[in-house]
Amino acid sequence: MSIEEAVDRRHQLRNREVRDLLVEYVRRRSAELDYSTLRHLITRLVKTFWKVIEEINPEQADLRLSEETFTQWKEKLLVLPGGKPRLDMDGPLLAVRSLYLDLHTWSVAEPERWAKWVAPCPVRDADLRHFQLRRRRLNERIANRTRVRQPLLPILTQHVNDTWHQRKELLKAAQSVNPGEEFVHDGTTWLRVSCNERHNRPPVRVVNRTTGDLVRVSQDENAAFWEWAVVETLRLAGLRAEELTELSHLSVRQYQRPNGEVVALLVISPSKSDRERVIPMSAELFHVIAQVIRRHREEHGTVPVCARYDLHEKVWSEELPYLFQTVHSGSQRGMSSTTVWRIVRRACNELATTHPEFANVHFTPHDFRRLFATELVNNGLPIHIGAALLGHLDIRTTRGYVAVFDEDVISHYHQFLARRRAARPAEEYREPTRDEWEDFQEHFDKRRVELGSCGRPYGTPCAHEHACIRCPMLSINPKMLPRLNELEEDLLARRKRAVEEDWRGEIEGLDLTLTFLRSKREQARRFQRSDPVSLGMPALPHQKPQGTDS
Repeated sequence: MSIEEAVDRRHQLRNREVRDLLVEYVRRRSAELDYSTLRHLITRLVKTFWKVIEEINPEQADLRLSEETFTQWKEKLLVLPGGKPRLDMDGPLLAVRSLYLDLHTWSVAEPERWAKWVAPCPVRDADLRHFQLRRRRLNERIANRTRVRQPLLPILTQHVNDTWHQRKELLKAAQSVNPGEEFVHDGTTWLRVSCNERHNRPPVRVVNRTTGDLVRVSQDENAAFWEWAVVETLRLAGLRAEELTELSHLSVRQYQRPNGEVVALLVISPSKSDRERVIPMSAELFHVIAQVIRRHREEHGTVPVCARYDLHEKVWSEELPYLFQTVHSGSQRGMSSTTVWRIVRRACNELATTHPEFANVHFTPHDFRRLFATELVNNGLPIHIGAALLGHLDIRTTRGYVAVFDEDVISHYHQFLARRRAARPAEEYREPTRDEWEDFQEHFDKRRVELGSCGRPYGTPCAHEHACIRCPMLSINPKMLPRLNELEEDLLARRKRAVEEDWRGEIEGLDLTLTFLRSKREQARRFQRSDPVSLGMPALPHQKPQGTDS
């Protein structure tokens, strides 16, 4: 649809001037947006924003909104038309803010066209102050989603691989006999039945002689193959769903290195970032792509040329030898992103019957992309190389894809310590002598004082001449709080005597000591607990009493 049709189809605006403004604004923005994103922008500006503004204030003639009107609009924004709370608050607010700020900018270059619509932006910084917080929470949920799915990925890949090979072997066994004949496969007796459908390659169907179930072997094997091919390609290449559907026979290239080694390459068509990229194929990925090409050649003699419907641009592409294509309504057609989603979900649903952990967990095509990025970076690949393989323009985007696991943090920290130790002189890591070890233990014994413990480091003497109350290194034991009260009473008595005798120097010193004492007492009270707190640490085994069994 044209922009005018999209604006007027469902959203009949009263103010025709504002309607024309929104049409011109969206047309100006359309050069940098695909069709799907353009429709989202129209929905947010026309339906979510201005249509609601006209319901609140039917007489609104321009973009200069009153504080009351905009406040009512934000209240309506919190709830969807169906009554559910709106989760995406930032999208409409940012779209409205962009509208006002773009008009400010464009009016400088074209005042005759845009200046009359310039108005103060009603979306203030305070309305978006939680944007970064919500963004961090979203990244945390995505990282947790990756951590949950990482241990399940081997189960999924093993399932699609085993399922395809099992059905391929059953199909091979069924094709080895004529219709009406029985055969035994994997300990089960099967009967191949005839099919009345007229095809160049008629489908193969068998009946389980034990249960009587009819199995469409050729259809099941075909579905299992594409499940395997889709999951493996997404897992091994880290592609977006749209990039997977755009792979064609022309995407497979080769590069010969100076030493004569030939490297298989996969050319990824421009998609989200509008940049083509080339990634080297691993042996596993090359095997998958080769199996897809071999399958097309066995069925059609070549990779068929067909069209593909672009769900984002809402147009048919030119005919190309797409690798991922299926028969739709009797003709070959390139897979859509929706088909890829359904294939992945179907594989997860099949696993849910035997693996309860898949009951509430489903993979999406983008989950494989995040797992691919996490595995690359956590295994030591520089993150800027990972960004190039994933097609990210900003390295911070790749960093957001990577989920750090607890064991990775510990491992990397131990590796850091090992590198630090390797850079230090070897003699620093020699075994201490008996005298050095006794001196080390004696140091910590000497740090125990009346009121608690001293925090001075090993090898240093007391720098404050044992004036512990004033010393910042003193850590008060909460059990000694009554002793602090006694010291305070003594200091107050001494201060009273100093005031009577007019010992001003003594008064100043006593006041300073009282200040430190009260500060440390308050600090000890903050750390005092009425009940012990369990840290979940294992208890040390007690010595076994004599005369008892272990």
